[in-house]
Parts: sequence; structure tokens; C-alpha cells
Amino acid sequence: MKECNQCGKCCIHYSNGGLSATQAEIDWWEASRPDIFRYVRNGEIWVDPSSGEPLTRCPFLELEPSSTNSSATHSSQDKYICSIYHDRPDDCRHYPTHIDEMVRDSCEMIEVKDLLNPKAAQKKLDTLMAN
Repeated sequence: MKECNQCGKCCIHYSNGGLSATQAEIDWWEASRPDIFRYVRNGEIWVDPSSGEPLTRCPFLELEPSSTNSSATHSSQDKYICSIYHDRPDDCRHYPTHIDEMVRDSCEMIEVKDLLNPKAAQKKLDTLMAN
């Protein structure tokens, strides 16, 4: 299993209504991070503060600036950053949990050897996520 290369696939895939936050997280954002809380409405996260409509992408996922990236062009080597990384929801914090999930989401960490020995790959993933 490779290290995360910040491809953003998981964030892009799940930020379209596939994430949730606990009430404790929402309450903490309301008290301590109003910049995050403004994207919460009726317990749902990543809602447009102006329209109240669900966003199609996490508002905190940003393309990492690089000298080779232009704003109009994206490449397979683009890297993404989470601007609320330390205060992100537990749903984000605990991803990925299973090798099957990584395969389904086209996670770029997975390698052929992981597919050939999924039990060993799962053990390695469990160790990575525990740290």
C-alpha cells in the first residue's frame, strides 16, 4: 500500500452528500469555528450558506497551489488539501476503513499486491489508520 498522494478522490466522492457530522462536532463548530458552522443547516453538512442547497463538493477541499497547475487545468498529479484538516468531521478522519472501500473509490493508495492479499492489506491499513 502506498502513502496517500492527496489525489482528492475520496473527498470529491464523499463530499456530495456522503458525509455526516456528529451533533458534538456541529456544536463545537458553532462555538469555536463559525467559518465551518456556516456550511451546516439542520444537522446536514456542506450546505450553501446563501441558498441553503447542498453543495456538490466540500467547501474546504482546495487544489494545492503549484507552479505546474493553472486554475483552468487539472492533471492526474494534482494534490488537494483540506483547509479544515484538524477540525474535519470524524467521517473524513476515519476514511478509509476497508480495502473494499478503497477499491470502490479508486483510491490511489491501493496496489496490485494489496488486491492479491487483501487480508494483509487490511492489516496494514488498520495499522496506518491507528496512527
